[in-house]
Amino acid sequence: MAAGTGERGREEARWTRAPLGPCQSLDLLTARFDRHRYAPHFHEEFTVGVCVGGSEIIDYRGGRLHLGPGSIVVLAPGEVHTGGPGPGGGYAYRALYPGSSLLTEGTALLPHFRDPVIDDPELAAALRLAHRELSADGAAPDVLDALEAESRLPWLLTALARRHGTARPLRETVPGAARIALEVRDRLADELLAPPTLAELAAPLGLSRYQLLRAFRDTVGLPPYAWLAQHRVTRARALLEAGHRPAEAAALVGFADQAHLTRWFRRVVGVTPAAYRTSVRAPGR
Repeated sequence: MAAGTGERGREEARWTRAPLGPCQSLDLLTARFDRHRYAPHFHEEFTVGVCVGGSEIIDYRGGRLHLGPGSIVVLAPGEVHTGGPGPGGGYAYRALYPGSSLLTEGTALLPHFRDPVIDDPELAAALRLAHRELSADGAAPDVLDALEAESRLPWLLTALARRHGTARPLRETVPGAARIALEVRDRLADELLAPPTLAELAAPLGLSRYQLLRAFRDTVGLPPYAWLAQHRVTRARALLEAGHRPAEAAALVGFADQAHLTRWFRRVVGVTPAAYRTSVRAPGR
């Protein structure tokens, strides 16, 4: 897939590889083109692209696909295609290249997408945001930590496969979900400073990552990474009240740095760690 609009003549493409657990990664492409047209080519993985500007034309399976801003396109592995600017010139897109396993965590078989161009604004926005944060480009406000990244992508790609693919979804409910959620929560709390990956949490339970996410979210109301972040915030509050500085508290509860603590602290408490520390400490402490 190809894409990009911006200043005339400004063309760029940036490739990123994001880790998704101990043995898996995901390639990401951010591209903006005014005139570039791809030669016929194929990818060994799926191509999942979101057009973010201009218009693009892709020749695929003997037809011609027309993409505008907000369109999702899914191209199957091994399928030859081209890409180039549509009428008016210029197109921009973000593409993910997931292996087949990432699209089968919530389905019985590999999904087939009868219509490669998908109109799903909510999913397009979520994929675009996850891409920005995984690729850590200048437009992204935050960089995802490992557990969050590994949780977000399987969930979104499973949603893509289940909503728009032909493969039969796996059973929605997970037997023993409450027990599973309790075990996962306890393990995350016990391994606060170096939490296990989603794959490491799922494997001993005989579950896929999607099934673990489903069981945990159905029981707790949050994905594991969000529960862990909020648990860390609770621990950090106590440390701040005891006089620790935000950077010290961040390190002691497992956040990557003070900025990571601040990101979640403001989401949960509504103020920065520094402001909270000032407000709760008695004069002279």
